[in-house]
Amino acid sequence: MNRRFEPSGPLRGTLVPPADKSISHRAALLAAMADEPVTVTNYLRSNDTLSTLAAVRALGAAVEERPDGDLVIRGVGLRTPAAVSGGMLDVGNAGTLIRLLPGWLAGQPGGEWTLTGDESIRRRPMGRVAEPLRLMGAEVETDGGTAPLRVRGAELRGIDYDLPVASAQVKSCVLIAGLLAQGSTRVREPIRSRDHTERILCRARVPFERDGLSLAVSQVDELELDTVAVPGDPSSAAFHIAAACIVPGSRIVIEHLDLNWTRNAFVRIAQRMGAVIVGDLEDPDAPLPDREPIGELDVAAAPLVATTVEPDEVPLAIDELPLVGLLGCFAEGDTIVRGAGELRHKESDRIAGVVEGLRGLGADIEATEDGFVVHGDGGLRGGAFEARGDHRLAMLGAVAGLASREGVEVIGMEAASVSYPGFEADLATLLR
Repeated sequence: MNRRFEPSGPLRGTLVPPADKSISHRAALLAAMADEPVTVTNYLRSNDTLSTLAAVRALGAAVEERPDGDLVIRGVGLRTPAAVSGGMLDVGNAGTLIRLLPGWLAGQPGGEWTLTGDESIRRRPMGRVAEPLRLMGAEVETDGGTAPLRVRGAELRGIDYDLPVASAQVKSCVLIAGLLAQGSTRVREPIRSRDHTERILCRARVPFERDGLSLAVSQVDELELDTVAVPGDPSSAAFHIAAACIVPGSRIVIEHLDLNWTRNAFVRIAQRMGAVIVGDLEDPDAPLPDREPIGELDVAAAPLVATTVEPDEVPLAIDELPLVGLLGCFAEGDTIVRGAGELRHKESDRIAGVVEGLRGLGADIEATEDGFVVHGDGGLRGGAFEARGDHRLAMLGAVAGLASREGVEVIGMEAASVSYPGFEADLATLLR
């Protein structure tokens, strides 16, 4: 499905973004591990998160969708999925699901599962999940380092594990496996990553320790989880924020947004570039809470200047780095992103997608081995933009069209439904 986005006037108004995708995945998975029913409010309905609901149903959990939109998930407990082992679990395009779920399955002695997904998922590296689970005692096989992923559950033992690359997904997988492992399981991150799993574990009364970049859990009998409230997704809101930054005269307010410090690196980068974004972002040094901070951001267009995104910023801005490239097209100077090689292993090679896509719209941009450089020259001409089956590239092309001089036709706009089915409708409310 192709869609054309013409140059627009100012974005104005208030928007509540869709529910957070990362937290929705984790809420459903951890609720399925609980012994008592768990209510999940504001659960995201997108292709990715519906794959997670299908997976927990296949593993024996009951999912009730109430008329008010809430979910009630009646889980099977930490140690029951082995009763329904032997199946093929299709995660679709859900990278979070295929990396977190093995942590639970690995601790089910006698259980055996095969996890697969679409063509994009089958290209993504799975060795980084398989390695720590093998060290804990599980049998995990990959297809040359990628999916399908075959997991045979076992009696796990706790380990001390240093993550070679900062990854909230791999960290979460190991921590979940640690709930089932004898002794203590400790994970050390090279750089801080998203902490949604830790917050839900704290809410579930799991003995949890955080000391700087070191995280530890111990074996538990059950998860005492009652409710999980899912806030608005900063990664989805980032597209509207970026549009308001580069379309002259724009002024918008984003409400009910997750202000978790580990999710707002893009906001901090945009502010550094001169964007006017006001809100009560979380203190990074505050004690780890068991809930997400929720609030609003006020965004207004302003002249932008170039910046450099260093490797230690990348893990907390990984999903929004394509938007940094777009802002760089409208900024004075050279915007540089370094240490973002992980972008080559997302739903598509996002470095290639951003560079080739924006260059086709008139940008002066070049790829590097682990990032890109944008030579800001005042904007974009317009043209055609290939989404490559990647939801974030599809929405990037749409925002580029609004700020371009001639408009942009996005080829493959349907990819946006993976994370944000209502993107076009929400964007339209800010353009009236």
